[in-house]
Amino acid sequence: MKFVPAHILLATLSAGLLLVGAADAKTHKPKPPKADKLRAADEVAQANDVNAFLPPPLTPDNTWDLDLSDGGRVVIQLRPDKAPKTVERIKALSAQGFYNGLMFHRVIDGFMAQGGDPKGTGEGGSTLPDLPAEFNDLPHVRGAVAAARAAAENSANSQFYIMFQPMLKLDNHYTVFGRVVQGMPYVDAIQRGEPPANPTRIVRAIVASDPAANTPPPPLPPVAAVPAALPSGPMTPPPSGTPKS
Repeated sequence: MKFVPAHILLATLSAGLLLVGAADAKTHKPKPPKADKLRAADEVAQANDVNAFLPPPLTPDNTWDLDLSDGGRVVIQLRPDKAPKTVERIKALSAQGFYNGLMFHRVIDGFMAQGGDPKGTGEGGSTLPDLPAEFNDLPHVRGAVAAARAAAENSANSQFYIMFQPMLKLDNHYTVFGRVVQGMPYVDAIQRGEPPANPTRIVRAIVASDPAANTPPPPLPPVAAVPAALPSGPMTPPPSGTPKS
């Protein structure tokens, strides 16, 4: 047997161990546990879910300003991504000056304030055709703005209401098309009644992208006579959360 000096043997063994370690490092790279991957994917999914419920950025083209007779301005974010036909109607009527001078004719404490009726009775609308329902996932929370209608689902036209308090029973029965983002105290101050004895009126309703939005609102037109009591029927979401027939 050939004798191998100890120092040569030790050097050979050390080199072999280094080669084995290098190969092992190449073939056994550290990998994150499967649970970590699943957790990361779940976090991404949750973030996407949250973003899906966030409103789009507020832009002048989708900002509806209501200047009220009590001196306040209510700023409403319109949601054409949820109710495009209803938002288009609101913009068209506002451009005509349709809402200017109209009162909130049906205002129920703890429920909502309803306006947009040129008759002031709850039975009126514009000369444009009624709108198809655009029920969506926007809830009837405080400050939600929705289209009032009669018993027929596709009967909304010009009237709208603003919620004082949440009432989720109305969800999927009426088209929510926006929400108050500024001036809610002025909504809270709208005079109560059906109709109110001294109703709060809309001095001007205008989309913020309209060049006239930066000019003073026009003077209020004379107050039209209104009935002592409103009819019980059309275009009013009742407190029970079920449409009236």
